Amino acid sequence: MSEYADPENTLVIETTKGPVIVEMRPDLAPGHVARIKELAREGFYDGIVFHRVIDGFMAQTGCPHGTGTGGSGKKLKAEFNKEPHKRGTASMARAANPDSGDSQFFICFQDSPFLDGQYTVWGQVIEGMENVDQIKRGEPVQNPDKIQSMKVAADLN
Repeated sequence: MSEYADPENTLVIETTKGPVIVEMRPDLAPGHVARIKELAREGFYDGIVFHRVIDGFMAQTGCPHGTGTGGSGKKLKAEFNKEPHKRGTASMARAANPDSGDSQFFICFQDSPFLDGQYTVWGQVIEGMENVDQIKRGEPVQNPDKIQSMKVAADLN
């Protein structure tokens, strides 16, 4: 039995700085949550670095090349919503095209209202934000921290 209220919509991310638990929000972005879970279950995120980490803003990950130039090859239609970008928000990265989200996502270090309505919020860190705060900064990051494993909590038992 999982310790989380909704293990099917909870991500357990083991980083080089420690665990980070994200409550996913299918009520806000059902397509994005389904894709994140699909990729996590495939092991896509395991070993991927935090390639763009801006102090006072956010930590971005999800590029298989570690450069910010790649993804899973499965583009997503934007699911912009009214959920604010606040400390611990997990949101989808994208290029200029709103429907260019793929596998890259970011976690906000602090409230970032200028992102509201322009990026798809799909989750919120509920444990381990102190570990996100310790992720090494840079653009690009030299010797970056990484996701060691990312699993759906329902699959841990």
